[in-house]
Amino acid sequence: MKAVVYHSYGSPDVLKVEEIEKPTVTEDGVLVRIHASSVNPAEWYGMTGLVVARLQSGLFKPKDSRIGGDFAGVVEAIGGKVTHLKPGDEVYGGRNGAFAEYVSVINAVVRKPVNLTFEEAAAVPTAGITALQGLRDHGKVKPGDKVLVNGAAGGVGTFAVQIAKALGAEVTGVTSTKNVELVRSLGADHVVDYTKDDFTRAGKQYDLIFDIAGSRTWKEYKRVLKPNANFVIVGAPKGNKVLGPLARIFNLKLASIGASQKISFFIAQFNRPDLDILREMIESGKVKPIVEKVYPLANVVEAMTHLGTGHARGKIVLKVK
Repeated sequence: MKAVVYHSYGSPDVLKVEEIEKPTVTEDGVLVRIHASSVNPAEWYGMTGLVVARLQSGLFKPKDSRIGGDFAGVVEAIGGKVTHLKPGDEVYGGRNGAFAEYVSVINAVVRKPVNLTFEEAAAVPTAGITALQGLRDHGKVKPGDKVLVNGAAGGVGTFAVQIAKALGAEVTGVTSTKNVELVRSLGADHVVDYTKDDFTRAGKQYDLIFDIAGSRTWKEYKRVLKPNANFVIVGAPKGNKVLGPLARIFNLKLASIGASQKISFFIAQFNRPDLDILREMIESGKVKPIVEKVYPLANVVEAMTHLGTGHARGKIVLKVK
């Protein structure tokens, strides 16, 4: 099968489309013929070989040459222990090696939303689960809460605005001029254009700041957080070559020691129940993925280069079939 692989760390140019062995289905697994995937910062950090990440992925070169996490496609075969899916089902989910024609997955695969194309469904898993788990589990969002999403027009941000609204929050989205109308169309109650206004000096306070952009200091964030508010770190600028965005996250955690607000950083975990929750939200019209551009799999270098600019509007998708 065709798959995107990388045998060394570096810029997007290290990514190559090669023929590799097609995976086999396990007794408790599902073999999916992939129609589409999408790119995420996780793939960027794996590809570039962030030093701290190499401790797990391989110090001098990747232990696993496969790349990609999100997929949407059709079930080709199932193991004998699988009961929730059958061959021919249209599905979506998450599994390493998803920039490929096939993937074998055990847990994180469920029926895809019926009202989405494969390209739209492939945009959901990582970004959607990150927004859901960050808001619900770490941000403890409840109806009536005032939530600010800093970085509201990106992959995670577009989901966060919609999911926060679905959870009953009053949502403020922070974005640039070109994306103000997009964020408003997603249901944000208030939109701040950071090129014109400073949300940290607007005199408003929030029950939760969901921080994707990582653009402010703790002192500035604290000014607009209620005394017992939550602050959830989802993203940050790439930072130094050793720790990447973790450097800024550590700095924020240190600066917030002793504060009454709770600061959290987490890495989202794929699971079937949350993928099903996202499917239900999408099918009910509460959430929709925003896809900026679709690239053919052969143009993966261009897609990852686009992601690396840090200015993607919604999600960038790879069309496999």
